[in-house]
Amino acid sequence: MVLCPGDGARLRELTRSSTAPAGHVQRARMVLLAAEGLPNAEIARRVGMTRQTVIAWRARYVAGGVEALADLPRSGRPPVIDEATVVVTTLNPPAAELGVTHWSARLLADHLARAGTPVSFAEVARIWRDWGLQPHRIETFKFSTDPQLEAKIRDVVGLYLDPPTNAVVVCVDEKSQIQALDRTAPLLPMRFDQAERRTHDYKRHGTTTLFAALEVATGRITADACYPRHRNGEFLTFLKQVAKAHPKVKLHVVVDNYATHNHPNVKAWLAKHPRITLHFTPTSASWMNLVEIFFGIITRQAIRRGTFASVPDLIAGIRTFIDTYNERCRPFAWTKTADQILANANRPPQDAR
Repeated sequence: MVLCPGDGARLRELTRSSTAPAGHVQRARMVLLAAEGLPNAEIARRVGMTRQTVIAWRARYVAGGVEALADLPRSGRPPVIDEATVVVTTLNPPAAELGVTHWSARLLADHLARAGTPVSFAEVARIWRDWGLQPHRIETFKFSTDPQLEAKIRDVVGLYLDPPTNAVVVCVDEKSQIQALDRTAPLLPMRFDQAERRTHDYKRHGTTTLFAALEVATGRITADACYPRHRNGEFLTFLKQVAKAHPKVKLHVVVDNYATHNHPNVKAWLAKHPRITLHFTPTSASWMNLVEIFFGIITRQAIRRGTFASVPDLIAGIRTFIDTYNERCRPFAWTKTADQILANANRPPQDAR
């Protein structure tokens, strides 16, 4: 069988779809196997259908293309589905006696059937797709209770959008409890049609805390250090390293509200070095610290899938990543104004999107 131009990609996409009807996917497989030159009997064996069925769907495709593989309208009166009841029931949590925290399609279908509203779980799943309902998913939100919320937001956002002249703005934070994990067996490399594989169990070889300073104007990591702990002493030592990396300039340092950043020892040192000013993000708003973006990058690209036989091995991997990252880094572009952030922060949870 010769496929029409472009149909091969459409059929392969259909076979990989998790939402297409099972029958439609099965017919797409039949046509693709036929295009590979397989005989009808072999196609029937592979897809679990009869040879006559394979012949019929091949003919349907030849006559009408991919669209002809869909189900034809059924005769008779279509079933009446009470979508409103399905939606309303979905939006309310299950009763306590059911012992579950959220609905599944099968559980909701069984519940409605017992309540006198018969509906299949497939119809429930379809209605959920149509209405954009996803009971299996959950997201989080957090309101900042900082009494200086507006002042801190305007301060930090002002540094990003309109940095002071003849000064340097850096974002500083620590990524604690980075584990040196070693798998119990070597990784199996990626192959065609097969992802890289690793054992589910691992050996722990200790932890370290990464301190990093990101220069807002360039996106570079201008100072970094790994310490076993993250107390005020380690933070002060790192702050001195940041100051040394940016000598003889006014230095604005964005940090979060971790207690060590406000320690009396830190305040005493800052009083002796007036060219350095700390700017605090609001409580529960550490996402405003741009170095958190870098921490996400290093986690995804170097730490999470890394294998480390010791803490020094982990630290060496972190240093290697930072060196190569600085060669390709770009500054992160902050786009939201303080007014936009405050408007979003003051919305109720259901509207804060």
